[in-house]
Amino acid sequence: MEPAYRGLGRCACAFWLAVAFDVFGLLILLLGVFVNVFFYDFLIYAGAIVIFLSLIWWVFWYTGNIEVPPAELEDDVGLLKKDKGGAGGIGGAVRRLSSRVSSGIRSSLRRNGGPSAHARVARQPESLPVALATMTPREGTPHTVSAAVDCDVAMPHTTTETSPT
Repeated sequence: MEPAYRGLGRCACAFWLAVAFDVFGLLILLLGVFVNVFFYDFLIYAGAIVIFLSLIWWVFWYTGNIEVPPAELEDDVGLLKKDKGGAGGIGGAVRRLSSRVSSGIRSSLRRNGGPSAHARVARQPESLPVALATMTPREGTPHTVSAAVDCDVAMPHTTTETSPT
């Protein structure tokens, strides 16, 4: 035996949350309208947003209280009755078309390597080997280091002091 729901139905929590959001939003909105503060526009917008968010709870409460007889629910979840035949009429044609389109999309995604669970790794460019030559420093000329890719880099002359060991 199902419990008898009176008044608010099965989703009383969603109902009271919706009412609380409405009351709180209305209070904030009215504060913004009637109280002389420099941030009145913030209060007006915040109250309107809170009232808008209460719609979520109203939708939860309403949809949670919709009662669907099991006879109608059987058809929606794919358990067709034997006496209807399952494939007759416009409903059967729409169901077959929907099944054909969804299976075609699913198979084409599998075939073409569609969205997968693994993130695709971007290919890194191959590293180029660079050969460095050791050169003896000449006085008064900048030092250059040449690489295998024909790129000359001018380096200023620096001296290194070492402590005697």
